[in-house]
Amino acid sequence: MQTVFEAAGGEDFFISLANAWHERVKSDEVVGHAFRHGVHPEHTKRLAAYWAEALGGPPSYSEHYGDESLVVRMHSGNGEHQDMDAKAIACFDGALDDVGVSTGELRTVLHDYFAWATAHSMAAYPDSARDVPAGLRIPTWGWDGLLSR
Repeated sequence: MQTVFEAAGGEDFFISLANAWHERVKSDEVVGHAFRHGVHPEHTKRLAAYWAEALGGPPSYSEHYGDESLVVRMHSGNGEHQDMDAKAIACFDGALDDVGVSTGELRTVLHDYFAWATAHSMAAYPDSARDVPAGLRIPTWGWDGLLSR
């Protein structure tokens, strides 16, 4: 069976999706504030590699940029922010439309992954980035949901 990464179209798809999502969140008045301080110049490339690895692609993120602990730390210590998370998920759904994934099983699994990652992994340590344990691995996601943590 194809991985989600393969069914989506591989690396190029995830780069397009990351670019579309980034454009949407930058212009969103709620989510955009998280990006107004500036982002790494390779933000969308890194984001695409992270999503690709989580969804069955090559371990490019882990090999070149860091582990899940690094990613979660970047999203930790900002308190709880369900409204912002909901807006980020809505921006992701819009980005799926932007890249031509408007219906079907692929859209559902990509939405479910992003919603889960936003509400669970990225929101797990609202009080402090120091609470994030070292050595976390990027969770992997397949057609039936979470495969590994």
